[in-house]
Amino acid sequence: MTRIFVSLAAVLCAGTALAGAPVAAEPSGAAPISERQLEDEIIYFVLPDRFENGDTSNDRGGIKGGVFDHGFDPTHKGFYHGGDLKGLTAKLDYIQGMGVTAIWFAPVFKNKPVQGLPGQESAGYHGYWVTDFTQIDPHFGTNAEFKAFVDAAHARGMKVYMDIIINHTADVIDYAEGPANGYAYRSKGDYPYGRKGGPTGAPINPGFAGDENADPANWAKLTDPAFAYTPVVPAAEKNVKVPAWLNDVTLYHNRGNSHWVGESSVYGDFSGLDDLATEHPRVVEGMIDIFGQWIDDYGIDGYRIDTAKHVNPEFWQAFVPPILARAKAKGIDHFHIFGEIAYEEPTATLAAQVMAESQLPYALDMGFAKAAQLVASGKAGPRLMAEFLQQDAIYPGGAKTALGLPTFLGNHDFGRFSMFVRDMSGSDDAEALLARVKLGHAMMFLLRGVPTVYYGDEQGFISDGNDQLAREDMFPSKVAVYNDNRLIGTTATTAQSNFDTAHPLYRLIADLSAARTASPALRRGLSEVRAFTETAPGLLAVERYDPETGQRVLAVFNTSASALSHHVEVSYRASGVAPLIGNCPTALTAPGTVAIALPAFGFAACILETDD
Repeated sequence: MTRIFVSLAAVLCAGTALAGAPVAAEPSGAAPISERQLEDEIIYFVLPDRFENGDTSNDRGGIKGGVFDHGFDPTHKGFYHGGDLKGLTAKLDYIQGMGVTAIWFAPVFKNKPVQGLPGQESAGYHGYWVTDFTQIDPHFGTNAEFKAFVDAAHARGMKVYMDIIINHTADVIDYAEGPANGYAYRSKGDYPYGRKGGPTGAPINPGFAGDENADPANWAKLTDPAFAYTPVVPAAEKNVKVPAWLNDVTLYHNRGNSHWVGESSVYGDFSGLDDLATEHPRVVEGMIDIFGQWIDDYGIDGYRIDTAKHVNPEFWQAFVPPILARAKAKGIDHFHIFGEIAYEEPTATLAAQVMAESQLPYALDMGFAKAAQLVASGKAGPRLMAEFLQQDAIYPGGAKTALGLPTFLGNHDFGRFSMFVRDMSGSDDAEALLARVKLGHAMMFLLRGVPTVYYGDEQGFISDGNDQLAREDMFPSKVAVYNDNRLIGTTATTAQSNFDTAHPLYRLIADLSAARTASPALRRGLSEVRAFTETAPGLLAVERYDPETGQRVLAVFNTSASALSHHVEVSYRASGVAPLIGNCPTALTAPGTVAIALPAFGFAACILETDD
């Protein structure tokens, strides 16, 4: 008999190495960095400004003046707090202790420090208001410090994923007619490219054949950008964007603010952010150059693409192949590209549609996040997750593609998972909330996809809402609306430093990481839903099968507040059962079936031993 077996004791031993222990060349149990496929990774997503302040001298980004000049105010949730690349580098022990193999961080490119109308100002601490795509924002450090961070991560066998923005830049372009019209979106039908200020306006851009014609000769005829609004750039900002071609206002849509529906979703400004004309061949060429250079210079391992669905599909069709080729030329064979296709429904439909249209390899799994929130909270039964997983067939490339989708539970835009679980369950009972949050993390690690932990979740952070309310500090915070939160699994608050390697969620994530890393079926196995409770919280059972190694793992979850026992069908190839994580039966009950017993909110992953 050939047994594919990993003992629970070995998994737990590997998964609970804490900071201060000797650092391995690779994350615990992981393959060498060059050999790991996309689905082998465990990702940690962090906002550098909110993680650790390793150098207080860069808190103001070298900018003189007041808070509305440099953007530093650690008491305000919408301004810089001081975290930087040196701080992130100093905490690699802590991150690696969870079994993390890849770090994805919010954009670190140079930003416009402060934006917003009087009384509505906030800072670019999150990184999405880029002015210079070639430099690290001085609030975070220098390009040399970025290289030091990448080198330090790579030395540990950890990959580095950059968050990139192509849809827009910082808000530099104003419109002469904007204030009087509320910057309302002006459509291509009402404001065609060939007329100034509407169909009856003076003829402009003679010979331009529309933005569907990608011929550079056609775009050379679009010389007047005042078809919808008249772009106006303050004198002090005429050359603020880098590379210099980004200062050309004809390379932007200039149609006013998006209302997130229809045409405006692709052509409109994001709350004033300058929306690039990504149909323009100069923009396509320029963005390939920019992001190819970051690969050439630093050897990074992947890109998360912000606002991917708000860019025309043809751009991605032109962008992705040369970026992958650039990575391959650098010796990076498994470069991970995944787009943000934002929605909040437990379905795969929109993500699969945009991936198919744009030929994007992967997308953040928004549908999984919503399904996990609903199921772990008890607001929906496990049938929802079962039926969601069965949609994997609709992705381009089918269910195998789903293995490379980064799965997550909550994030910096929508809010933290614990908040959703508390609100959806209708209870803030500390013990039950912790158990449900653990269950959600188990789903993320034991079901298909690439688990992505949002920084602070491992310390029990619980947001008050989305966006700025879900971006707490890991170092001692001075933000009152963060510090009054009752964290999960600890008596600490965000007013303290929160890098506790003994926190129950940190320990759980380490154990789940070790189990996943040890199991090819959990990393690369296709899914077969074996059982689920149909009309209420209860059992979910999914068998994972890796054709390359032949390993089979049964992942089981109890989403109810009561213990359960159930017979679950398994492959008839199974001849025995071995524990991977959690309480597993010691043997099959009969050929093709096992008896599963789980406590309230319990979970387990059990190896199905085979003779082949």
